[in-house]
Amino acid sequence: MATIELTKANFESTVSGDGIVLVDFWAGWCGPCQMFAPIFESASQTHSDIVFGKIDTEAEQQLAAAANIRSIPTLMAFRDGILVFSQAGALPAPSLEQLIGAVRDLDMDDVRRQIEQSQEAAAAGRSAES
Repeated sequence: MATIELTKANFESTVSGDGIVLVDFWAGWCGPCQMFAPIFESASQTHSDIVFGKIDTEAEQQLAAAANIRSIPTLMAFRDGILVFSQAGALPAPSLEQLIGAVRDLDMDDVRRQIEQSQEAAAAGRSAES
């Protein structure tokens, strides 16, 4: 599967579904982005069960701001609608493959449990401040 262009119109519906979605935030003027692009594209051909999306930060400035993008390229990984990885910087192909393997191996029940515990702790902290 080739990479798909993500925009404000299709971002939420793409990343909130089941499965793995990798998102590359990039810009045409960014040298490291241009170096990472063929690595990302190649991985999209190898892993047809994963959605590979690209967001042009120049064209989608609101989306980049909402995602708190401060440096590009930034790679985000979503699994079953949950952001499980976000890192700025171009990855070499072996590191991207390691990331894909790690995201595949996640115990999503455990991830959801950790999120729930974190939210409960935050809520308890807010109520203690009141």
